[in-house]
Amino acid sequence: MNANIIQRPVPLIAVTTLLFALLLPVIAAAQLGVSDGQWPSYAGDAGSTKYAALDQINADNFATLKTAWRWRSIDGDLDLDALLEINSGIRINNLQGTPLMIGQRLYMITALGLVAAIDARTGETLWRYNPESYLAGPTMSPISYHARGVAYWEQDDKRRVLVSTQDAYVLALDADTGILDPGFAEGRIDLTVGIPRAERDVLDWRGGQPLAVVSPPIVVGDILVTSQITSNRPRFKERPPLWIRGWHLPSGELAWVFHTIPQAGEFGVETWEQNSWQTVGNTGVWTMMSADPELGYVYLPIEAATDDFYGGHRPGDNLFSQSLVALDARTGKRVWHFQMVHHGIWDYDPPAAPNLLDVVIDGRPVKAVAQVTKQGFVFAFDRVTGEPLWPIEERPVPPAILPGEVVSPTQPFPTRPPAFTRQGLTVDDLIDFTPALRAEAEEILQNYTYGPLFTPPSLTEPGGNRGTILRPGTGGGANWSGAGVDPQTGMLYIPSSDGLTVPLMSQLSPDQANISYVRISLGGIRGPQGLPYLKPPYSTITAIDMNTGEIAWQTPNGSGDFDVENHPALQGLDLPPLGGGGRHPVLVTSSLLIHAQDRDDGFVLLARDKATGQELAVVDLPARPRGAPMTYMLDGRQYIGISVASEPVPEFLVLTLPE
Repeated sequence: MNANIIQRPVPLIAVTTLLFALLLPVIAAAQLGVSDGQWPSYAGDAGSTKYAALDQINADNFATLKTAWRWRSIDGDLDLDALLEINSGIRINNLQGTPLMIGQRLYMITALGLVAAIDARTGETLWRYNPESYLAGPTMSPISYHARGVAYWEQDDKRRVLVSTQDAYVLALDADTGILDPGFAEGRIDLTVGIPRAERDVLDWRGGQPLAVVSPPIVVGDILVTSQITSNRPRFKERPPLWIRGWHLPSGELAWVFHTIPQAGEFGVETWEQNSWQTVGNTGVWTMMSADPELGYVYLPIEAATDDFYGGHRPGDNLFSQSLVALDARTGKRVWHFQMVHHGIWDYDPPAAPNLLDVVIDGRPVKAVAQVTKQGFVFAFDRVTGEPLWPIEERPVPPAILPGEVVSPTQPFPTRPPAFTRQGLTVDDLIDFTPALRAEAEEILQNYTYGPLFTPPSLTEPGGNRGTILRPGTGGGANWSGAGVDPQTGMLYIPSSDGLTVPLMSQLSPDQANISYVRISLGGIRGPQGLPYLKPPYSTITAIDMNTGEIAWQTPNGSGDFDVENHPALQGLDLPPLGGGGRHPVLVTSSLLIHAQDRDDGFVLLARDKATGQELAVVDLPARPRGAPMTYMLDGRQYIGISVASEPVPEFLVLTLPE
């Protein structure tokens, strides 16, 4: 065994779970991807593949796509001037929603949380519902107002659109009429009820409501699984614990609660030393969840605990923070888990829904789940047992820097697949277009703490150390855009970026904070002469063959976001591919890999060859893309839809082939 690799003991319960699973009968694989021309879940299917078995739009005709219709967000119909007087933080431009397509309708949620049914042929709004969640006060989301999607459930003659709101309620709307269904928990579920320190009459330290929701719930059989978020960078350690809950459908009655921060006597509570489980919060799911309906399992990508960058008040590994947890959705019981960051202090939350896929490992069929991370890893497991597809090693990492902090001496490193983005920082990573630019970059570096992946945050000192450079930055690597899957090949497609973050850590007086060190702000590093600080590429698309754990291809995405031709320091240089097209979510079809891209002269929707990554064709978009693309088939025609930040009101744009 490598002397730098430390093997952690496997908990007895994990071994028991594995042995039990080996005795189970073979379970039929879930249907992965969408094959009927609809789009019934946020990412196509509950397994978050983002795959549709459609090929009418292909490499030969993609460039001929035309606008079928444009839907103007119904947020624009509100009296925004009046609303701004009530809540000055209201914004409508961040339309990240991706609609469902069921039957002949789309079901869409807007930036302000309004819900609409839209005719999938014409873009006509058929009904709308306004929960007025924006009146509750400033959102707890770190990126202003936005919402990503809704869920759908039907049984016999009941058809419901299920909505989690930004003021932490869950609603059930009649899918045909948009009317609130009183048979569901008497109209709505209050997600603050039953959560410690989440009372609605107690204002958050930032002046807003204590809980919010920006990502959709997920339906697993007749159970609705919900999550919520709260401020994850507070100055006080007392926060609501963001437990995951299951609710019976159709009644809306509570079915179970999973304590993401274990309570007294529960498995994992010993990892919250000094009884910190009693006060510390967060540790919820802020992004999307996935599920295997055949197994009846839901997969939770769980975030960090309070606070993102300092954990001296919560010594220990802190289960189940920054873990992938599989629950039996019928009971809420934990089936298996894996913690991807022990005692996290880097804001390396698992940022996206885990992807379900079926692979063949050394000739053995495996029902797998893959979790992409901000730090640039793919953690891959048997989704039934939690057994890693390939060994995951505990490797030594740098010790803590801030007084009172005790980090884990090791962190998990997958042996396969390789990291899909660069990790840690050395001088060799700095911009080197010319010797003069490299020299300037090296001079800047002298003011910072830096090193390998998991170098801990440090104190920001006036006239001295400017903080620790985190690479990847807190935005990743991967982020909520996640990855897409081709179920036919076992290929995983990951959009990612390469950037830096510097958490500016400071001490505050006891009346300002009871966390010893708090993040005052998050900064980046301005490179020499306004250029990037790092070597390119700055964003990439990576294809990983999950049957082998090897990278099939990786290509720079885009052409950079600075003026190469006119910058005085770059004249006459033959630069490498820059890759600066953003980290937009992918859509996978039978014939293409599709995603949006930022370009110097505008925005495009781009088609790639799935096998090679080669760009095949583009179509122009009228504004910056904001949501994940989706596709559907209706009346023999394939459509592709995507949210764009049109001004003054954002839109959902739908494209199709000319007649």
